[in-house]
Amino acid sequence: MGPVGQSVKDFILDEFLRGEDPDELTASTPLISSGILDSLATLKLSQFLEQHFDIQMAAHELDEEHIGTIAAIEQLIASKQ
Repeated sequence: MGPVGQSVKDFILDEFLRGEDPDELTASTPLISSGILDSLATLKLSQFLEQHFDIQMAAHELDEEHIGTIAAIEQLIASKQ
């Protein structure tokens, strides 16, 4: 996991998984299907990504394909920078 992924992981741990074991959240952990991200959490994550990485998220990108794992988020951000 690179620096982008680590920033995303830190945000998710701080906002949605406070007190959980950080080692349990990996680049391939399913975020949506596991229930870590619900609709409200997805919006919060989207706002974080837009502000922290200076990107614009499209509504169709708020799905399992684009933000379903930290690895997918890393790829999405790389494609926008």
